[in-house]
Amino acid sequence: MEAFHPPALLKNRHVQTILSSTRLRRVLAFRRAQDMLNASRSHILDCGENVRLQGYYAAANRGGSRLCILIHGWEGSADSSYLVSAAGYLWNRGFDLFRLNLRDHGQTHHLNPGIFHSCRINEVVGAVKRIQEVFPHERLFLGGFSLGGNFALRVAVRAPAAGIRLDGVVAVCPVLNPESTLTAMETGPALYHAYFMKKWRNSLKIKHQAFPHSIDIKEVSRYKSIRALTEYFVHQHTEFPNITAYLNGYAIIGDILKELEIPSLIISSLDDPVIPAEDLKKLATPKPLRIETPANGGHCGFLEDFRFTSWANRRMAEGFAEF
Repeated sequence: MEAFHPPALLKNRHVQTILSSTRLRRVLAFRRAQDMLNASRSHILDCGENVRLQGYYAAANRGGSRLCILIHGWEGSADSSYLVSAAGYLWNRGFDLFRLNLRDHGQTHHLNPGIFHSCRINEVVGAVKRIQEVFPHERLFLGGFSLGGNFALRVAVRAPAAGIRLDGVVAVCPVLNPESTLTAMETGPALYHAYFMKKWRNSLKIKHQAFPHSIDIKEVSRYKSIRALTEYFVHQHTEFPNITAYLNGYAIIGDILKELEIPSLIISSLDDPVIPAEDLKKLATPKPLRIETPANGGHCGFLEDFRFTSWANRRMAEGFAEF
């Protein structure tokens, strides 16, 4: 493994985090992944319990025997620049790809009346199992970024019991302790909180258009913070008694990963502005789990140069090769 050592101008954690979501990065990512995008076809997955999720399958048409499922972060999508960048990199190395949209992400708000929340793990397990059935391959890998990395690890814990034959998982900057992440967004630079709040509000408006009776948009507009709006939705749209129970419901600290049997790699930078590094010490460390902690990289950044070359893409491909 080649360690991540960005040039001086790219060492700052906020520079890494912000540049990874710029329009220029998106343009370059889509250009480099054009063959993969041209080969992608939309599929609706029956995930059980009347839940449907959508994603894009790209077959390499080179006799490939490896399929990688990629999961985006909160308020991202299968077309997020970091996901397209990773998918294009893996495609060029012989992987088939399935870029999965979580519920109410991308253009999928109309597929299910219920509103997305991060504890809907069963439907993601169902999606991965369905992908395995519809697109059988000799080897199956799962990758995720941020909240998608959190989902990927929780799927891995449940995979053997669900009949999913995963060969390996790589999670880049996964959400570890949601309470810590929420606090980091509240106390860090205001642009992170504003960014996610704006994207969430826009998503809820689209959901309201698809299912007018599912959301009280006027009520939603009263809440000015992610914490307050989360607390409102916990009471209105989940079975959890309070926000603390909900946040703990998708945390992966403590013993959550203790029974992990699938070879897994967590890549989490020590300077991540929204995933506090101290929470890495609270993870169970079963034998199949490796944790790598580059000093720099920000949140899902890991940009090596101003051409937006991603070290995380290369490390993910290396991780899959090592499993």
